[in-house]
Formats: sequence, C-alpha cells, structure tokens
Amino acid sequence: MSYSSSSASEEDEDLDSYRKGGYHAVRVGDSFAAGRFIAQRKLGWGQFSTVWLAYDTQTLKYVALKIQKSAPEFVQAAVHEIEILSTITENDPKNEKCVVQLVDHFKHRGPNGQHLCMVLEFLGDSILHLIRYNRYKGINLYKIREICRCILTGLDYLHRELVILHTDLKPENILLVSTVNPSKDPIKSKTPPILERPEGSLTGGAAVNVIEKKLKQRARRAVAKIAAERRGGAPEVKPERCLDGIDFTCKIVDLGNACCADKQIAEEIQTRQYRAPEVILQSGYSFPVDMWSFACTAFELATGEMMFAPKPGPGFSEDEDHLALMMELLGKMPRKIAIGGGRSKDYFDRHGDLKRIRRLKHSSLSRLLIDKFKFPETDAREFAEFLNPILDFDPEKRPTAQQCLQHPWLRQTAAKTVA
Repeated sequence: MSYSSSSASEEDEDLDSYRKGGYHAVRVGDSFAAGRFIAQRKLGWGQFSTVWLAYDTQTLKYVALKIQKSAPEFVQAAVHEIEILSTITENDPKNEKCVVQLVDHFKHRGPNGQHLCMVLEFLGDSILHLIRYNRYKGINLYKIREICRCILTGLDYLHRELVILHTDLKPENILLVSTVNPSKDPIKSKTPPILERPEGSLTGGAAVNVIEKKLKQRARRAVAKIAAERRGGAPEVKPERCLDGIDFTCKIVDLGNACCADKQIAEEIQTRQYRAPEVILQSGYSFPVDMWSFACTAFELATGEMMFAPKPGPGFSEDEDHLALMMELLGKMPRKIAIGGGRSKDYFDRHGDLKRIRRLKHSSLSRLLIDKFKFPETDAREFAEFLNPILDFDPEKRPTAQQCLQHPWLRQTAAKTVA
C-alpha cells in the first residue's frame, strides 16, 4: 500500500474487485464525510484499499484518503490500523516523530457496501520511487544518513515510547515528506483544487480510467521493445539523475500490519526480502525484526540493489536460499540460533549446517561494497561498521533504534562525506 504522491503503480488493481465487499469506485470530484473531503486523483492501491489525493475543505489542505474494501475482514483490519494510528498521532502532538499521522476517520456507504475510510497527512514519494528515479545506482551516503536518521527516529518512537512493532518496514513504506517531481506536488505546482465533479464524467469513471491506463502502458512497452530491437538489443545508457533540491526528510507509513509487542497478530511477518532470520526459523520475534528490515533498506538505498533476493532452486526452498545468502554475507549462523526455532529442522542439521545447500561463497559486507558497488574503502568500512551489528543473527545483540541514532557514522558531517 502506498500514500505516495506519484501516480498509481504500473499494475493497477483488479477491476473484478469493484464488487460487493470490494473496493469503492471513486471519481474525481466525489465528496466524502458530508462534503469535507473532495477526491482529486488516485495515489495508489493495495490488497485492502485504494488511496486518493483529496482536498480538505475545512483545513484547506491536501490529504491522503484511504478507502478500505467493505468486506468484514477488511473492515476489521481498518479498525486495527485506526487504533494504532490514533495512538501514534495522540502521542506526537508536534508531529516530529517521523511517523505518518491520522487526520480523521469515518464510514462511507457505497454500492459495494460500507467502507471504513482513513484520512492521513499528505506526503511525497516513497523511498522505492526515489531508488527507481535514481535508476538503481545508489544514493550519496550523506543523503542516506538523513533518511536513516528519520527512519530510526520513527522506529525509536514506535518501539521505546509506544511499544509498537511495524513488522513490514521496507522502501515502499517510507515516504518523503515532499515529492521528487515538484509538478506532482499539488501545493508546489499551485494546481487549484477540484471542488466538484467535472461535467460529463462517466458513471464508470474509475473503471474506464484503469482500462485506458493499461492500454497506454501496453503501447509504451511495445514501442520500447521495437526501439530496443532496432538498436540491436543494446541497452540505452542514461545519464545520472541529479538529486539536488530534493528534501530527504521522510516518515514511516502503512501501519496496517503493526502490532503491540505483547499482542502479536501473525507468525509470518515482513516482506520476503526484508525478513529477519528469527521469523524464517519461527523462533519468536520482537523489535529487532524492524531493525533487520531497516539495515536491508539502508543497504538498498546505498547500492540500488536488495541485500537479499532469495529464489527457490533444485531441491531447496526460497527460505533455505534466504538463510544461505545471509550466511554467505554475514558468516556462519551460531548453532544455538540455527537450531533454536520451530522450523529449524526444516533447514538445519543438528550441527547447525544447512541440509541442502552445502557450498557457500563467503564474503563480507565491506568487501561486497568495494568489489561489486565500487565504494571507496573508507566509505565501505564505515558503512559496514554501522550495518553489521544490526544484522547480527542473534536478535538480542542487535542495537536498538535509540542506540543506532548515537552511532558515529550517522553523526558525520556533509563536509567529511564530500572530502
């Protein structure tokens, strides 16, 4: 799910889900909450809901309107998220803790049922969008420090002050406070708000919009494919993007999977590539799982590539490959950790060795940064010294968000980085 200011993702939601119990079809100019919020354009969607840019006629500000599917299970999920967001907002009256805030919530009845709606502060593009915008080349370490400080401030607030685990931290769920492209920002672009439905809009406006978009996407892909064939398949070399002028202040969003530390709601948490070893092994989890995901995210910002992208192979599962990739980069997993989980016997023998993947190609984080990503040795060593403790296989040894905020690497100045 995204609250991003960019247009909706390449693959749009399934049109079949616009039915009883499913999504609510929204048209530009539709009003909500007795006319207070006016829909402007779609920002994104997820399995549970769609998100729209809306104009708040009461505060005269833009907001993100998240409209949940109407089936009971989705309503229950929304109730849970509203409870978490309300706690976050009430305990951060100055809005300085780097976690998204809830503006309002209400029920909206439509043809497909009654939908719970959340109104959130309007933010910019996701960190994933920033990585893509930068053409997966890796972002300057000084800028990454700014982003890391914000994420850690948000995690410290959730963990230490509210005792809440996010459980799904990743680049999609961290948003810049403003847009990468100023023309996408309704405030910076000075676009006047739409206050009523445009004349001649179709009843099936939402559906027509999605179909037109998909047709245009297919056409663009076909043109790109023909152009590549004419060039003989040679990839087009694009110049590096300039990131100057972008505000790297960011906030943690999407608390739909969050939970209180003492009221865990799921055994399998986290998106695959950002999943901690204790979750794979089912040995119990707490705040350190968010720290593991944070380290994976910081690495991805710096390199443009995921730290771990496991795949199943002949005779072994995706989980086992994931554990093997971890050990290749971080060293052998301590035996007590390897054999201490509910699913340890699926992957490890009694000596703490993987059952089906025997030949591991060991490296180190600093070596990888130097050899593959061409980091200067000092930068690689200092960045690895920051990340390695957070990637300890033993969750109890991982530093907290509060401790990470005190790390010397985060305190370096711009002048040192440039030098």
